[in-house]
Amino acid sequence: YSHALWVLMLLHHYRVKMMFFLDFVEIVWKRGGIEAIGTFTMVMFGCGSVAMERTNLEISLTFGIGVALVILAIGRWTGAHINPAVSIAFWYRGDLSSMDTVAHVLGQLLGALCAGFLLNGAGPTIRNTTWLNLIGIEILITFLLMASILMIIRQTEKWIPIALVVGSSVAVLAFGFGKYTGASMNPARTFGPNLVSGDIAIIPIYFICTIFGAMLAVVVERFIASASELPE
Repeated sequence: YSHALWVLMLLHHYRVKMMFFLDFVEIVWKRGGIEAIGTFTMVMFGCGSVAMERTNLEISLTFGIGVALVILAIGRWTGAHINPAVSIAFWYRGDLSSMDTVAHVLGQLLGALCAGFLLNGAGPTIRNTTWLNLIGIEILITFLLMASILMIIRQTEKWIPIALVVGSSVAVLAFGFGKYTGASMNPARTFGPNLVSGDIAIIPIYFICTIFGAMLAVVVERFIASASELPE
């Protein structure tokens, strides 16, 4: 009897593990797949314009319009983060589960990598300033991007204004800082083209800076919210 009970407990344990695995695969397939398509589109358009050696204004507008269109296309299903820093920040904020966050990030990196391969590594993120300036700029502009996202989603749930605000933020920040750091603001945007082009040394720096900047925006949001609740 005890042996049979042990077998049943073992089977139940593996059944739970298998159900968790199947749920994760389904989430990765659905949410991760959608994020992969969105990130692929953004990288193809944005980095494609870099590869074509368009002007700074044209590149900035291409990235901004691309982000806005992707938000309109897939926002209703995944939020259209298309950016690991944004997804991790929303996880830190408590808006995204750990499983969904992993699915998002995997999809985003895969989508960017596919775009990088199709572009043959063209349009990678390039540093044209000191390392210290790069760190400061990428933290700042990712902070401002995430702050604009948090600001608009606190005011509306409609995708058109969200797309306009976020797309405009990307375009303005890219125009202002692209000539110094490439204005990545997005680990996936750097990961795909830079991995394929072989310029991989800077990838970890962009990962750390952009994720830190996005999470910092959530910290500031919490501080402002808690300060506003203090009695006068």
